[in-house]
Amino acid sequence: MKKIVEYMASKEGDYRLIVGTDSQENEENVVFVTAIVLHRKGKGGIYFYKKLRNKEKREIHQRIFYEAYLSLNVAGKILLGFSEIQGATPPEIEIHLDVGSNGKTKDMVHSIVGMITGSGFKAFIKPEAFGATKVADKYTKS
Repeated sequence: MKKIVEYMASKEGDYRLIVGTDSQENEENVVFVTAIVLHRKGKGGIYFYKKLRNKEKREIHQRIFYEAYLSLNVAGKILLGFSEIQGATPPEIEIHLDVGSNGKTKDMVHSIVGMITGSGFKAFIKPEAFGATKVADKYTKS
């Protein structure tokens, strides 16, 4: 939180605060990566990520719901963190989801997006969900 607030204070701009989670199953476990992206529109940004390894393998629908849960959990912690820093105002938090209108997850879009928006956050799906599909995805393979 401190680094996010310091970055925003040191560089004036229009910010997007994005949380996205992706997962990858391998032979031993499932790797979940949640990324926090602070995007300064037109000027770059910074990101942080956390990796979680889970030995319990889940089918795709359970994994996607768990990804959304992890993102919601982090987004809630970010809001709480901002509330504890005097004078800090968070930008609206976006949650980027690894679901889209095509492929194995198309039947889940409505329920996953409803879960996110019902929790008070903006939801983005593929192809606009780069926080999950590009940033978090990059770290699921190692």
